[in-house]
Amino acid sequence: MPSRTCVPAAWLSLAATALVACAAADEPPPPRERVEVRSAAGPRTLEGTLVVEAQDGGLLLELADQRYELLQPDQIVARRPGAAARPAATPRELGRRILGELPAGFDVHVTRHYVVCFDTSREYAVWCAALFERLSETFVTYWTNAGLDIRRPDRPLVVVIFADRQAYEAFAARDLGAAADRVVGYYNLLSNRVTTFDLTGSDSLPRPAGRRPGYAGLEILASPEAAGLVATLVHEATHQMAFNTGMHRRLAPVPLWVSEGIATCFETPDLAHARGWKGIGGVNTARLDRFLQGSRPGGLREIVAGDEPFRRAADGLDAYARAWALTHYLMKTRRDAFAGYLRTIAGKQPCGPDSPERRLEEFAAAFGATPDALEPEVQRMMARLHARRP
Repeated sequence: MPSRTCVPAAWLSLAATALVACAAADEPPPPRERVEVRSAAGPRTLEGTLVVEAQDGGLLLELADQRYELLQPDQIVARRPGAAARPAATPRELGRRILGELPAGFDVHVTRHYVVCFDTSREYAVWCAALFERLSETFVTYWTNAGLDIRRPDRPLVVVIFADRQAYEAFAARDLGAAADRVVGYYNLLSNRVTTFDLTGSDSLPRPAGRRPGYAGLEILASPEAAGLVATLVHEATHQMAFNTGMHRRLAPVPLWVSEGIATCFETPDLAHARGWKGIGGVNTARLDRFLQGSRPGGLREIVAGDEPFRRAADGLDAYARAWALTHYLMKTRRDAFAGYLRTIAGKQPCGPDSPERRLEEFAAAFGATPDALEPEVQRMMARLHARRP
């Protein structure tokens, strides 16, 4: 099942006219703005950091709770410099602020890098947080060793967990629309949050007659049916890590084959391990099988040049499989070149320029070959991996 990294369509109109992006890491911090806006719900005043100012006057602001707010020119009544940034909220303060946006009954679990807001059992929230913490540590270590300038998140990463799928789908419909009932979790680029539900209540998993407190995670791992669900959790948390460690910038023109390829390389769960996941680099058998079934000439060029294959219902699963295959190949055989390519992607600014020609040129510059030229090599590697399977 394809992942759903949520990017609302409103971004596209701002991206089309983007002019000024926020400063680079070694430049002065971007300015703060106080903006009065009109909306269907009435007038509002927003204060945050300016991320992008478009030629037509549209703004992209980052608010104190990490949310991006997209403001079209006709929404803006007045703007003026904002006050100096206040000290960052503590993780518990951030959690309490987010609880005010959620239905009654939610609580907060705080770890080193995460704020988990949940209305399911605390044991399940703790299990999820442990899974994400392990991912966080391995993600930073792997890419640092690969030569990337990866930083640990400088603020808590937010995860929202609903107790049941029905409540989750009602909430997620605001971001995903009709697709909310087809995914078990997603990362939203605007809110910077992962949202999911307690997978132990999934209809696709066996339900033990007596659930023992503290063993929610082990119940998931007790059956092969859990593999895809756990993979989705790790996949979405990987997106969140990539966009909060300097690998990607939110709303920058990051090719989907890159972001989804990395997420699929991290998503493979280990059902024999108590935490459900132990690392990266293994063969993603579901993606491998799909790649070999749907492989066709020009398929890699298509996903490198544009994101449309990921968004077409008929092609989505094949696009994700190609992204995994290409990323796995590059990580295994051209690691230094791939790290260099990722540095190029990391330098892209929010709402920056993009085109199929630019994407293909950047790919060829990084790897010394076109996607078409690499396709036979990728195909041979995938065939060898399939032949080695027990």
